[in-house]
Amino acid sequence: MEGHEKLEKARERIIETIAQNIHLYGLVPSAGRQYGMMFFQNEPLTLDDMTEKLGMSKTSMSTSVRALSDLKLVERAWKKGVRKDLYKVSDDWYQSFIDLFSIKWRRSVTLHLVAIKKSLAELEQLLADPTASEELLKEVQNDIEKLKYIKNYYEWLERLVDVFEDQKIFDLVPIMNDSESDLKD
Repeated sequence: MEGHEKLEKARERIIETIAQNIHLYGLVPSAGRQYGMMFFQNEPLTLDDMTEKLGMSKTSMSTSVRALSDLKLVERAWKKGVRKDLYKVSDDWYQSFIDLFSIKWRRSVTLHLVAIKKSLAELEQLLADPTASEELLKEVQNDIEKLKYIKNYYEWLERLVDVFEDQKIFDLVPIMNDSESDLKD
């Protein structure tokens, strides 16, 4: 019995760590516990299975699994003879991170660049206004410089997202295999 207790303790430590850090994905701790529990399962689970294992409501399980699925951390599975929806943890954590990073940052970059370009165009018009005061023109020029700086930043960030999406990130930061990882411990 002692071996099983150690196994459960080791698993629970990882599950709780996932629950504490799942906020990085915009999720609540209960979704992290659900994900952690699913990670250690060798078979896909139904919502009923998850409810039984975690003692949470089926509605809560459904909401969490949908959020995990939207982030591509969990995917539907199929098993002959099972009519209920089955779910399992996505096999590729690296791709899941790339998808999440890319989706969130691409949206942010696009919103910022659209706003910056629109504001720069308006400020350029102000610079051309012959009735504008010297004081106003000085402020406008200062704002233009600031906007050009953040425009460069968001264009850099856009290229960084491209590096992730094209998986060139692995050329810069290679995935270590188990033996390389063991050397770091």
